[in-house]
Amino acid sequence: MISSILSSFFKRFLIAKLIGIVLLVIIIFGAIIHLIEPENFPTVFDGVWWAIVTAATVGYGDYAPTSFFGRIVGMLLIFIGAGIVTRYFAAISTSTFVTQNAYLEGTSGFHGKKHIIIIGWNERVRETISLLKTPGSILEILLIDDSLEKNPMPGNHFHFIKGDPTRDETLKQANIQDAEMVLVTADQGKDEVHADMITILTLLAIKGLNPTVYTIVEILTTHQIQNAKRGGADEIIQTNRISSLVMVNSLLSHGVSDALLSMLVDLKGVKLQFLDATFDLIGMTFQKASETLLKEGKILIGIKRNEGITINPPLSLEIRKNDQILILKS
Repeated sequence: MISSILSSFFKRFLIAKLIGIVLLVIIIFGAIIHLIEPENFPTVFDGVWWAIVTAATVGYGDYAPTSFFGRIVGMLLIFIGAGIVTRYFAAISTSTFVTQNAYLEGTSGFHGKKHIIIIGWNERVRETISLLKTPGSILEILLIDDSLEKNPMPGNHFHFIKGDPTRDETLKQANIQDAEMVLVTADQGKDEVHADMITILTLLAIKGLNPTVYTIVEILTTHQIQNAKRGGADEIIQTNRISSLVMVNSLLSHGVSDALLSMLVDLKGVKLQFLDATFDLIGMTFQKASETLLKEGKILIGIKRNEGITINPPLSLEIRKNDQILILKS
């Protein structure tokens, strides 16, 4: 049983196997030279030191065999050791090259946890990742896309998996089981109906493997919103509706689009968020709660009750148990 486990380990980890062979050869030759010439190599450690510098072809000359058999051992070590060391470094180089290629081509699996998975690649996704990757950020982001040939943004804390996100093997390669959040974007290369169908199919695959992961999906057509909810989407981004509202406001009030963009850029992160109504707020009017929260540097914007969200409700509206408050942190 033990030999089988060790055999499997060495087969899977070539570098570990070579390191083990190198160490074994060094120790054996170090012990042999100590036994043959104890006067020149007083301890086994001296023999090991000589074996290392000899196998590495450094040859400091502080220790050297003088007897016939000692020199024979030295020649064997040079022939054997040089070959092993050369193969060792060649294996490291090959392994590094293969690993780097797999990382760039998106064929290597991801084993981290609490990461964000983004599905689909387009300019919106590029901008989203750029905003998330602030200086000093250690947020692990993983991109899944089937159209890219290589990692579009190689660097620390960013990973790429090439594959079909509707397939279990691709999602498992991205370690969907340990992901914290998933963002599914609409495929811009397809018509809106087809893009939404792929989005919902991807959502079902994700929830099938990890029912608890927080999932945000981009839906383009109104009639697919209900299907996305049925599929378990925790949040739905209605891209077309948002764009339409911005356009309408720009037509009715010039300059609004720039103001909205500036506001959204400023609010990125955790400045705008929903919080559960605390015990001290329950029963307060919206006006009184606003005054209370303002002292804490929080601006009360709206109330989420059941599935409905009310922005700037009547000042007399009372906050109830199970309500969520939408605040803007300064």
